[in-house]
Amino acid sequence: MLDLALPSVTVADMVEPPGALAAELAPNPEAPAELPLRLLSAAAAERVWPTLTLPDDRQPLLQAINHSFTYLATPKADEDYQQYPVPGITRDRVWHSLQRLRQLVANSPSDQAFQAALRREFVLYTSVGSDGDGTVAYTGYFEPQYRASTVPTAEYRYPLYRRPPTLDTWPQPHPTRLDLEGADGLAGSQGPLAGLELVWLASRLEAFLVQVQGSAKLQLTNGQTMSVGYAGRTEYPYTSIGRALVNDGKIALENLSLPNLIAYFEAHPEDLDQYLPQNERFIFFREGSGGPPTGSLSVPVTAGYSIATDKSLLPPGAIAAIQVPLPQPTAEGTWSYQPTTRLVLDQDTGGAILGPGRVDLFVGTGPQAGELAGRINTSGRLYYLLLRP
Repeated sequence: MLDLALPSVTVADMVEPPGALAAELAPNPEAPAELPLRLLSAAAAERVWPTLTLPDDRQPLLQAINHSFTYLATPKADEDYQQYPVPGITRDRVWHSLQRLRQLVANSPSDQAFQAALRREFVLYTSVGSDGDGTVAYTGYFEPQYRASTVPTAEYRYPLYRRPPTLDTWPQPHPTRLDLEGADGLAGSQGPLAGLELVWLASRLEAFLVQVQGSAKLQLTNGQTMSVGYAGRTEYPYTSIGRALVNDGKIALENLSLPNLIAYFEAHPEDLDQYLPQNERFIFFREGSGGPPTGSLSVPVTAGYSIATDKSLLPPGAIAAIQVPLPQPTAEGTWSYQPTTRLVLDQDTGGAILGPGRVDLFVGTGPQAGELAGRINTSGRLYYLLLRP
């Protein structure tokens, strides 16, 4: 997740938030002491039901529901729900809710029939948000797509690293990013990362952004494709380089976005040595299967239909509804923001996704997804659908 730290905003610990650059842009309030979800009154729910419509293509939503079933069938799901804090929300209730919802998504002949069944059979819980009044900060995250090499060359110099086999026994405090790779990002072969190089990228900033997002698709120089995914990290909090640039007057807060951050460092590459080491956390990778990125529930995330939330507070694998203005490209080449209500599955988390007032929406793979993710930085509402008890 890209955590830029944009004003009033905010895959799968990246895994940083599947959106760390975007995530850090938002306020990061401590979670309220009250329960993270509250049952929505019938009158309030009546304002939500008419907005829940079936997607034109139902298959991605059905696929995301099936991935949640894979998670809910695991012993880990049993353990997670034994510790879940909201009374009445159990693994079995989430399971049966998804079963019924899958039937309705697959078979409902119209939006009206779908909404009538939801109104009749389900109740809505609302996140209390960051303010106790339901305000939720939304960001987007994506899977980057870059060129890379399986061997170092004069062009491809910046490695991604495998998880050190002794990481669990490293003394605390862990080495910082500066300790591990040096100010220029090229000193990893001289310390504890020697021999752990997985793949090399041509751009140091791209290698850093893969760490922020926690996964990537890589087009290799030999013509093959490799996916890499999160395998572990050092024990440091995530620090936003976007916020550091704002604090130093390099970028105005209202102009902070991923495209503008990239443009800044393209114009000032010498500043990479100063700013990247300020994020002391370091991410390690494993080679993936080549399929879609995997979220924190160890199931694939689905573009447009998977969200990342704080899994200590919000129900893992459950069906949710987001209400938020989302960016849409226009015919003129600009962007407009359309009020959107959409059913999604809660299938990921991230290091900057804390409290009941933070959601990161997975939007896909590659540069177009990255541009979209970087523009999601606004507030909205979050609901969960569960069968009536």
